[in-house]
Amino acid sequence: QVQLVESGGGLVQAGDSLRLSCAASGFTFSSYTMGWFRQAPGKQREFVARISWRGGSQYYGASMKGRFTISRDNAKNTVYLQMNSLKPEDTAVYYCARSLNEWGSSPREYDYWGQGTQVAVPS
Repeated sequence: QVQLVESGGGLVQAGDSLRLSCAASGFTFSSYTMGWFRQAPGKQREFVARISWRGGSQYYGASMKGRFTISRDNAKNTVYLQMNSLKPEDTAVYYCARSLNEWGSSPREYDYWGQGTQVAVPS
C-alpha cells in the first residue's frame, strides 16, 4: 500500500535551517508530482511547494519562495524540503503528499498523505 513517512522536524531558533524528508513506498514514485503542505493550529492546510515527477519543475507558496527548496531523489523514493531562514510563522505540522496531477496546489488535488512532522520556531 502507499506509504509516505516524513522526518526531520524539530524545535529550532528563528533564522535556523531544517531539512525535511519524505520516504515513499508502495507506488512508482518517479511517476508522480509530489508536494509539501503545512498546517498550523487553528488554520487551514497551506500549500508549501511541489515538484514534478522528474524534478525539473518546482512551484512554491508565496511566503516560502526564496527560503524553501523542494527536491527529490527518485533513486531513493524520497522528496525533501530544505527550509532556510525559519520564522516563528513557519511553525506547523508539515505533510508530504502525492499529487493527482502535475500542477496541484490545493489539498483536494492530493490523494495520499503522510502523518506529518512538527516544526516549531519559537518567537
